Amino acid sequence: MPHYACLGNIPHKRHTQFRKPDGGLYSEQLFSTEGFSNDYSLLYHIYPPTQIISTDEPFSVMPKIAEEKMLKHRSFEGFKVKPQADFLQSRKAILVNNDCHIVLAAPEQSITDYFYKNADADELIFIHEGSGRLLTQYGELLFGYGDYIIIPRGSIYQIHFNTPQNRLLIVESFSPLRYPKRYTSKNGQLLEHSPYCERDIRGPQQLITKDEKGDFLIKTKKRGIIYGLHYGTHPFDVIGWDGYCYPYIFSIHDFEPITGRVHQPPPVHQTFEAQNFVVCSFCPRLYDYHPNAIPAPYNHSNIDSDELLYYVDGDFMSRKNVTRGMMTLHPAGIPHGPHPGSVEKSIGKKETQELAVMIDTFHPLQLTEAAIAIENQGYTMSWAE
Repeated sequence: MPHYACLGNIPHKRHTQFRKPDGGLYSEQLFSTEGFSNDYSLLYHIYPPTQIISTDEPFSVMPKIAEEKMLKHRSFEGFKVKPQADFLQSRKAILVNNDCHIVLAAPEQSITDYFYKNADADELIFIHEGSGRLLTQYGELLFGYGDYIIIPRGSIYQIHFNTPQNRLLIVESFSPLRYPKRYTSKNGQLLEHSPYCERDIRGPQQLITKDEKGDFLIKTKKRGIIYGLHYGTHPFDVIGWDGYCYPYIFSIHDFEPITGRVHQPPPVHQTFEAQNFVVCSFCPRLYDYHPNAIPAPYNHSNIDSDELLYYVDGDFMSRKNVTRGMMTLHPAGIPHGPHPGSVEKSIGKKETQELAVMIDTFHPLQLTEAAIAIENQGYTMSWAE
């Protein structure tokens, strides 16, 4: 949960008369999570945000499952996902379960002729390649390489790229994405031992209010179906808002690694959490400083979680033949660890420049047809000497 923010003009008291210069009322909208029992924001529109004028025929974007159950290590070449012009069409669900969908996308064009709203899931968009602006009802957010963009479910947005080639890792979370509980005080402040703080969180800036009538298409995803809803007024007609629920950005480059005398376990890399999964950031850091330390990670068994690692950049001393955008899946039930020769090779190394995003899920992930299409065959046997 981000901290309190306010942008634009708002009335002194909520749920009271707030009038336009011509005497008419602005339209207040409560944007709330978990019913009325958790974080929320209040937005003030020039027009009511309810004026649907027509609808399109809905269509399915449900992932096509190729393997529902399996028990072997897998590897996927993420950059083999082919670029597509349209942002929504470029999104390919690779691994899914009932808690999250893990998606790769290579959009070539900005969203300009419609708006998008995910009514089911919070979205985490990790920017591997590309830069641009996220336009929302809350204002705009400038993004670039290494940024995590967090978009609460139900937010209406457009994404405008400055770059022709873009590579995105997207996590759709069917529960709220939060800061890890152990990082926050009872009042929600990020604590001193947290690897990042509020100064690292970038909220919306430059609220641009659109006082426009016409035909504005919002493509809305609900339960795997895209609904085309046409509204009579521009969705970015907000003149002010405040609250705790809004899109924000945190850069992986602002994550401060926690190190120790011996190798630290994966939870020290945790960045976000949701129901039944966590997101971690592996960043450039000094290695362990015990005189007999082994920098390479020890073999470990994922007894109750699937471990997915997305390789961003740098040299990964525990893996052979790593490419940018590669994903490795180590499912619950069998141990994994460094490739042969990696342990001995790591001894004496002082630091790593690796950059990666890890997603640990506590329910098994299913492989989609899109995953099979980019799979590296033979990865399961890559530990054999």
